[in-house]
Amino acid sequence: MTNEAHGQATDPHAGHKMSGTHENHDRHAGHSVAMFRDKFWLSLALTIPVVFWSTDVQHWLGYTAPSFPGSRFIPAVLGTVVFIYGGLVFIRGAWRELAERKPGMMTLISLAIMVAFGTSLAATFGLFEIEVWWELASLITIMVLGHWLEMKAISQAHGALNALAALLPDTAERVTGTEIRTVPLSALQLGDVVLLRPGARVPADGTVVEGSADVDESMITGESRTVSKGPGGKVIAGTVAGGGSLRIRITAVGEETALSGIMRLVATAQASGSRTQDLADRAAAILFYVALASGATTFVYWWLSGDKEHALIRTATVFIIACPHALGLAIPLVIAISTSIGAQNGLLVKDRLALERARNLDMVIFDKTGTLTRGSPALTGVATVPGGSELDLLAEAAAVEANSEHPLAKAIVAEAKRRNLPTLPAADFESLPGRGAQAQVDGRRVTIGGPRLLTEDRVTAPPEVEKLTTQWASEGKTVLYVVATGELLGAFAVEDEIRPESREAVEELHRLGIRVAMITGDSRTVADSVAKRIGIDEVAAEVLPADKASSVRSFQAGGKRVAMVGDGVNDAPALATADVGIAIGAGTDVAIESAGIVLVRSDPRDVVGAIELSRATYRKMVQNLVWATAYNLVAIPVAAGLFVHWGLDLPMSVGAVAMSLSTIIVAANAQLLRRVRLRPAAL
Repeated sequence: MTNEAHGQATDPHAGHKMSGTHENHDRHAGHSVAMFRDKFWLSLALTIPVVFWSTDVQHWLGYTAPSFPGSRFIPAVLGTVVFIYGGLVFIRGAWRELAERKPGMMTLISLAIMVAFGTSLAATFGLFEIEVWWELASLITIMVLGHWLEMKAISQAHGALNALAALLPDTAERVTGTEIRTVPLSALQLGDVVLLRPGARVPADGTVVEGSADVDESMITGESRTVSKGPGGKVIAGTVAGGGSLRIRITAVGEETALSGIMRLVATAQASGSRTQDLADRAAAILFYVALASGATTFVYWWLSGDKEHALIRTATVFIIACPHALGLAIPLVIAISTSIGAQNGLLVKDRLALERARNLDMVIFDKTGTLTRGSPALTGVATVPGGSELDLLAEAAAVEANSEHPLAKAIVAEAKRRNLPTLPAADFESLPGRGAQAQVDGRRVTIGGPRLLTEDRVTAPPEVEKLTTQWASEGKTVLYVVATGELLGAFAVEDEIRPESREAVEELHRLGIRVAMITGDSRTVADSVAKRIGIDEVAAEVLPADKASSVRSFQAGGKRVAMVGDGVNDAPALATADVGIAIGAGTDVAIESAGIVLVRSDPRDVVGAIELSRATYRKMVQNLVWATAYNLVAIPVAAGLFVHWGLDLPMSVGAVAMSLSTIIVAANAQLLRRVRLRPAAL
């Protein structure tokens, strides 16, 4: 699959293969997993005869290698080839580090292999008695293996981007009149109509103009359930149609698609730094100078002690052991994996610092409308007079409201459709400003309106109905009455429907020890009713849009660390003011731009997932930092020969194994982050 086939859709991923999770990881610029794999296997093949014909190894294992003219030069010749072929990549990396005046891991590795090469070459020409070609070859082979495993781990961590890029098909079926032609994605333009067959992937964002199908959006939103799409429904590039075909009018192509935007956010987050990363970078920089000083001290001490051969070997071992390999990998790999996990679970991390701060939150503030609620009225209660039928009442009311554009009217009609009620004919529809609406249904005039309707028509509600309507009003719900020929037929309760996930989100936040608040422009009665039903701790009601940021600051009083969750234009200042801004993915672009974390799924429970991901990520960062630092503190003195008098010495090749093993441990520990489950399995 090529970028050309996809227009600009995969551009956010361009150049992001290995350029890294952080700028200090650019030591891998221009490298690839395949390159280090090939270097390892060839270096290993050359190292085996070097070790086999090594005099020391023959002596230790008690065997004699076949002898023939020139056989004694096998270790020197093949060892030099390994040094040039396998070691040159490290020397080039060191040159870049020194050119940028940022000596680090590559510089230390280069110093180590150059000292080992110089020692081996000197021994071959008789200047030293100790010949270490086998250690040099083994050292480089092990170092290349370590880098191969590291590159592989980083590549897997960036799998989210590769997986997203792979979601797009190579071609699309464009409909022009009666003709259907297969065209490359780059040929699609705004306004084009494409045919989507069952099982095919949506080629670009668009709106359904014909047909119906269940669309699997899990690869974008993380939601396992399919979503039914019909005329007017919006579809996202990369999602899969099932059980039907669709004709889609393209509304966004290339970098304007939601998928491309997600890829940009993931790439940005994986490349962004963090406070913990800064700490690791400083530690790695300090470690370089510690290693340099330790190596110099080791060399001087053993040289002056008269053990010149071991002075060089132990100096090289110190440089190897001190390579901040594990330290350099400790944080970037965790960042890459956590960002990938977030993307796979519908959490897009725009700002790494926002995710880091999420672990220490004291309070989460939710905007009510569109965040805790669906943002549109829904019928939540029906009351009939004694002997009346709830279904008949709803059918008659829907017949009156079918011609109305009022949101409350739409809620009644939508409920009637949901219950599959028959559509009754209505005539002489009339809107009554400030009162409601009326129409002729089944030969009688039916009127729907608020409490004012009862007063003006002098209609009395039975006690059973009055009890329910009084309760609804106390809960902040809108009460609508249905009257026909001067008699009350029943009443409805309509409200901005609370998302069923909201209560669970609040309960989970309480479980994490976090208080929950709500900001709304609604009346205190409505706000308190919603808060009570969901379990919210604090409420700021009747807040004007311009005052939301001030309300957030009031919640921050006393040094509280707060997150703000919102979805609208008027939430943007509040999102920017909060310590952590979290935007509901279905919200406006302005809100998303102001947030550090975006919830693709528009599910408030994902706020809990973001906090749990933050805490798990931080734990892994600390674990890796502690291991990488402690390893060097212990290993450097051993490598320097501090414990030789007690029979503890560290051969150069063993030092390389220990260093690589430390890196593998850090990488494996980071991979354990994948076991984190951000949502209960049953959801």
